[in-house]
Amino acid sequence: MLRSLLLYLSEREALKNLLSRYALGRRLAGRFIAGEELDDAVRVVRRLTGEGFAVTLDYLGESVHETRHAEQARDVYLGILERLQAEGIQSHISVKLTQLGLDIDEALACRNLQAICERAARYRTFVRIDMESSAHTDATLRVLRAAGFPPEVLGIVIQAYLYRSEKDITELLRSGTRVRLCKGAYMEPPEIAFPYKADVDANFVKLMEKLLASGHDHAIATHDPKMVAATLEFARARGMEVERFEFQMLYGIARRMQRDLLQKGHRVRIYVPYGKQWYSYFMRRLAERPANLLFLLKNLVRG
Repeated sequence: MLRSLLLYLSEREALKNLLSRYALGRRLAGRFIAGEELDDAVRVVRRLTGEGFAVTLDYLGESVHETRHAEQARDVYLGILERLQAEGIQSHISVKLTQLGLDIDEALACRNLQAICERAARYRTFVRIDMESSAHTDATLRVLRAAGFPPEVLGIVIQAYLYRSEKDITELLRSGTRVRLCKGAYMEPPEIAFPYKADVDANFVKLMEKLLASGHDHAIATHDPKMVAATLEFARARGMEVERFEFQMLYGIARRMQRDLLQKGHRVRIYVPYGKQWYSYFMRRLAERPANLLFLLKNLVRG
């Protein structure tokens, strides 16, 4: 019930405006957000890469409804790529297509994505399309195909809680697309998504095995110790080298697990979000693991 409530609140504009306006909201979100400005994010990226982690940088924002806002988001990403290149910082980037205009026009989102990918290809880095709610899944996959970039430049996220994901992964593997597998963080009806955690977990393991067995370079995104253990067990049984896949985890979550995996020689990439539009992302992180809410409140009282 708490998860459903938090996901419901993640879409409420009144609470978004309230929390975003005050320092308290930014302080709470600071556990999961690198900061509101690119300078903040660059400092975090430098620290993490210095510790041996790989990084994906994400400029927060979604669901824009004006062309100029979509183009502004595109230009921010182009600026991020220029900054990373100028300072010699190794980082992938992650984009949401609704931030690039998907809800306005697929062609607009595709053009904006292509501009970002062209710059990324020039600098030999990688762009990952985040998967949003199921209402956008088909359009997201269409834009991925229409963009026309090779797997070395452009990849996508697939969510294990959707019934359709096994079919989607089968099709993506035919083109060698690099997939980031996660459980999923949106509120979806039982007609579309597995309603129970045990079923989501079982599907995650099935899809993870399918991805790793493909021989392509994929990412397993989870903070669930059982899913991590299942991935390691499958890789060991197959005699897979640690370079064949990577774990991906979110900034501020399961930090001990991140360090442990890194120290054991596994590839670990941290997803580092920044920007002023942090509210929806923050609420989804709380919904994924409601215990995070208690953790934040305890630390708030101590502070």
